Amino acid sequence: MTETSCVPREQVIFEGVHGIGLAADRWEPDDPQGTVLLLHGGGQTRHSWARTARRLAALGWRAITLDARGHGDSEWSPTGVYTLDDMVGDLLRAVGALDEPPVVIGASMGGRTALVTEGEHPGSVAGLVLVDIAPRLDPAGQARVRAFMHGAPNGFSSLEEVSESVRSYNPRRRLTSGLEGLKKNVRLREDGRWYWHWDPEFLSFTADPANTSTERMIRAARRITAPALLVRGRHSDMVTAEAAAELVGLIPTARLVEVPAGHMIAGDDNDVFTREVHEFLNLAVGQRSDRFPR
Repeated sequence: MTETSCVPREQVIFEGVHGIGLAADRWEPDDPQGTVLLLHGGGQTRHSWARTARRLAALGWRAITLDARGHGDSEWSPTGVYTLDDMVGDLLRAVGALDEPPVVIGASMGGRTALVTEGEHPGSVAGLVLVDIAPRLDPAGQARVRAFMHGAPNGFSSLEEVSESVRSYNPRRRLTSGLEGLKKNVRLREDGRWYWHWDPEFLSFTADPANTSTERMIRAARRITAPALLVRGRHSDMVTAEAAAELVGLIPTARLVEVPAGHMIAGDDNDVFTREVHEFLNLAVGQRSDRFPR
């Protein structure tokens, strides 16, 4: 990969379903080859994609990282209800605000949103990178994620405590930016404690079967025509090799790569992940100018 000079970042706001403001960061190269829109997983924020976005922008791709509703700096649902239909609608609104169909990179919840969006609205995106997501997830892995997200209802007394919680959940994760970097994912409230930077009501999302419907994902996968890449963490406790193979078999255009990482692939092995994504962009999507003239 040949990287150009550092690309400056700017903050932007997209309007989601029902007027909810969706916060995003955008890196704009001088002559972008195309647009990449990155969607994080449940309980994360757009900052989980910052390193990947910076590197893709340095390689010539417009990169946009988006906070899902109820996460990071995006607005919370006024009703406290979060549905997959809301997430799909938000993505369609964001895509519609761009000059061209983007390649959407979605991790976990973001991957589910991207898959269903393209499957139910063919032609919405120029390509899909689905990061450790499949219609059938390992129940034990799902339970561990839910336990982590429910694990600190009263917040944390210090950033050190936040760091220990993250380390206990994911020993593979390297805290590359120190304790200060954690402030992108937690907020200090008036009671002097640190809380995850997402709406606690979002926890109802994972408990609602309608938002994790295996049948809906399978139907959507069969209708996808855009180039697709499934990236599975070889040590993932969420997506088994069998589940990944099933998804690739459902999507006619998909291929599978595995990287030496767990479920949180971009953080566990960012260099390998970014290299695979860049190769996909160049080979599968980089020649799409005839289909999507700019």
